[in-house]
Amino acid sequence: MAVEDIVIVGGGLAGATAAKTLRAEGFTGRVVLVSAEAHHPYLRPPLSKEYLLGKAAEEALPVVPAQWYGENDVELRLGVSVTGIDPAARTVGLGDGGRLEYGSLLLATGSSPRSIPLPGGGLEGVTTFRTVDDSRRLRASLAEGGRNVVMIGSGWIGMELAAAASTYGNTVTLLGHEEVPLGAAIGPELGGFFRSLHETQGVRFRLPASAAEITGQSGRVTGVVTDSGEVLPADLVVIAVGVAPGVSLAAAAGIGLRNGILTDASLRTDAPGVYAAGDVANALHPFTGEHHRSEHWSNALNGGKVAAEAMLGQDAVLDTVPYFYTDQFDVSMEYSGFPTLITGQPAIRGSLEAHEFIAFWQREGRVVAGMSVNWPRSSRPGAQKTIKALISARTPVSAEALTDPAVPLAELLPAP
Repeated sequence: MAVEDIVIVGGGLAGATAAKTLRAEGFTGRVVLVSAEAHHPYLRPPLSKEYLLGKAAEEALPVVPAQWYGENDVELRLGVSVTGIDPAARTVGLGDGGRLEYGSLLLATGSSPRSIPLPGGGLEGVTTFRTVDDSRRLRASLAEGGRNVVMIGSGWIGMELAAAASTYGNTVTLLGHEEVPLGAAIGPELGGFFRSLHETQGVRFRLPASAAEITGQSGRVTGVVTDSGEVLPADLVVIAVGVAPGVSLAAAAGIGLRNGILTDASLRTDAPGVYAAGDVANALHPFTGEHHRSEHWSNALNGGKVAAEAMLGQDAVLDTVPYFYTDQFDVSMEYSGFPTLITGQPAIRGSLEAHEFIAFWQREGRVVAGMSVNWPRSSRPGAQKTIKALISARTPVSAEALTDPAVPLAELLPAP
């Protein structure tokens, strides 16, 4: 390989977006994308939402059509692991015995689901959730309904999976360490909103609680024993207690780490020619002056673009406002902002009872995050556009104006 050629490690959204951006920006050198998964790079958000519920087809998952890689001379090494990186020699070792030289290297190694060392954790019917294969297996297990499902984890993935399992007609019990589901992410009031939403659909909560043991018979799960001694019948147990960034390659290569791979705002690591993007990158954000690591798809999408542009010598920085969304039962939620800047309770416009509202979080009078639930997409400007503009403007806005439905969203924005 020539010194200007690029290797991308990781076959998710960040890696595929980087490859797409390189070609769109006119890069003509060799591009090799190496992925341990056998599938072409695909989107993860539908796996716990539309795809799991059978509302999205296989064709909705790929980042780009399979033929795009050949048409754009991007070499895919699917089902191939990377065994090591030598930053001094600028080489990557492969599990099939091969070795690649690079001019620039992108680590888009994503993350892996955390597990819990529980007695009975290896029984059939106990699973974590991360990949398209996990989603397929879980859908097959849930689709007929009538099963007892225990969900361990009260974060976004656990709540989405609980909603899907309940929608299929299964009995769902959710365990979590928090007093309120999602409380650490959005606070007790809005976490309580999502709890009530689930309870009206029959989901049962045990909070705070943890699993002490998983019981089984003939090698298959039959129940979960909680730390209080309660025995919950279970035909299926899903462990959704967060993910760990895939830093092992970077760690072995001596690349700087702190809650992921440390990068500057252009996603450069402290190793020459090595970049990181997506779940694994703990990137300096120009807005806050602090490092942030985000596990959401918009970060992977924007990070893949920025890393590619930076590798080409462009003045690119990852300065977008973080964004994610969730769909649970009849609720469609979108969130933009910086959770680490949140203090206090949100200002609410609209009605939690009617399942239609916007929550604004402020710090020193400035909006730093916002969440819209079922807000009419026909509104002009849209809720998320307003939230992102308010955050970027750093202009103080009164809580009264934020909550007053008589004040149009457009009037919240600073004058151009």
